[in-house]
Amino acid sequence: MTTVSVTTKQLSTDNHDRDAVAMTYVYPVISRRAGGVSLGVNLNPNNACNWHCAYCQVPNLVRGVSPAIDLQLLRTELIAMLEDIRHGSFMAERVPEGCRKLCDIAISGNGEPTSCAAFDKVVSIIVEVMQQFALSIPLRLITNGSYVHKAHVQRGLAGMAAHHGEVWIKVDSVTDAGIQRINGIKLDAARLGKQVEAVANTCPSWIQTCMTAWDGLPPTEHELSSYINFLKGLKRQAIPLHGILLYGLARPSLQDEATHLSSLDEVWMQIAAECIRQSGFEVQLSV
Repeated sequence: MTTVSVTTKQLSTDNHDRDAVAMTYVYPVISRRAGGVSLGVNLNPNNACNWHCAYCQVPNLVRGVSPAIDLQLLRTELIAMLEDIRHGSFMAERVPEGCRKLCDIAISGNGEPTSCAAFDKVVSIIVEVMQQFALSIPLRLITNGSYVHKAHVQRGLAGMAAHHGEVWIKVDSVTDAGIQRINGIKLDAARLGKQVEAVANTCPSWIQTCMTAWDGLPPTEHELSSYINFLKGLKRQAIPLHGILLYGLARPSLQDEATHLSSLDEVWMQIAAECIRQSGFEVQLSV
């Protein structure tokens, strides 16, 4: 039987250690954007992703996809963690006062979760366990959207949409050069828009955007205006997005590109948020 670690080290927004409770797939974090404890489901314990984001906090990140998932172990870990959160000492011992509420279950982790071939089965298991515990919190997917057109992902998204599901899809830049620099891939705005559209038309969705300084300089006027025009295009197409989750660096990157990155000051981020609101979408800012 899987058990929760007895370590008493408190969680914080500065540390999203996937080994916080010594489980393979399940890990708790304090999420500044969710506003409390987020229970993560890591479908990439092999630290493999098809993107290579400059700000990524995953150690030893490699290119690749999710490995085969032990679905029974995932179920067992999720039940054990929820038992400790709901009926055990986890909240009192591990979570600071003011954050002691379970805000969501988030399919995220150390790579792109929708690269998991059993993604739809994982969603079904999480929904079943949430029903077992009578949870009405959101089930969130944090994704780069690159596998959204695959049938097993569409099935999973449909399952999420039927059970308090919500997607946070990554759009950090919409210029070819910006996407290559920040996300480590070759992708254009047209393809990115199609991915956002496919996600949003299947499950309630937000765009999540990380903005940082690069070599001490903020995103250029061209980068920001291109991003806003991209959002205006989505608005014209009536893509049913809930809004934009705009955030800056919270924890240090563990990638080689970390030497280029630094946090943008709060005033700059506030101004950027106001500019982005010109697209017609709600903006939630975390700095």
